[in-house]
Amino acid sequence: MKKKTLNKQLLIALGIFLAIVIVIFIYQNYKPEIDLLIHPVPHEKEILLHMIRAHGIANSLLLLGLIAILNSIPGLSNSVICILSGLCYGPFFGFIINWMGNVLGNCIVMSLIRKIKFSKKVKQHKLIKSLMHQKHPLIGLTIGFMIPVIPSILVNYAGAQLNVNRRQYMAMVLVGMAPTSFLYAFGGDAIFRGNLKRIISVIICILVLIGIYLVVKKIDEIHKKRLETE
Repeated sequence: MKKKTLNKQLLIALGIFLAIVIVIFIYQNYKPEIDLLIHPVPHEKEILLHMIRAHGIANSLLLLGLIAILNSIPGLSNSVICILSGLCYGPFFGFIINWMGNVLGNCIVMSLIRKIKFSKKVKQHKLIKSLMHQKHPLIGLTIGFMIPVIPSILVNYAGAQLNVNRRQYMAMVLVGMAPTSFLYAFGGDAIFRGNLKRIISVIICILVLIGIYLVVKKIDEIHKKRLETE
């Protein structure tokens, strides 16, 4: 019996449509605050901050949904929205929104990934091979989720090919999505407050995460070469 596959282009188009609808709702809800940001009034930053953070749970759910959708669409980034959630809700609640949105987005991708037909180019992608053939693949996948420059679709595809179980997957995605979710929320709050030291510290932390991935990748390459020469 032929395995039924879903239309990848149709799913992406649906995701983009839903993202646009949510963006329109967010714009309408935050229009007074956006107008103030575009045309700032001197010495009224605290008033603007109070206005932005006075929005209730409905708007936080819109942001969460938008983060999840953008996370699940290949080629799109939700980093700007994650920064926005930190600006709107502060570092703690912004982190919760980012974290839950990113986890939900990855879970959506993982639930659909075995029903989507991928091109040969995607299947043979160097990152997928690197993630799948590490000495400790579960650790490698967790680090993959942490690195902003690695598309989550590739990490999820590698996880599906390795047949990780639900418990392993949830542990990886919960741990993996936490650092950048916090950093973006923390950075969004720092940008609004104009705290240059915090902004620089966030950038440094993101660069450190990328550096960790590169180091782990290099160690893994050295390990493979040793095995080949033995």
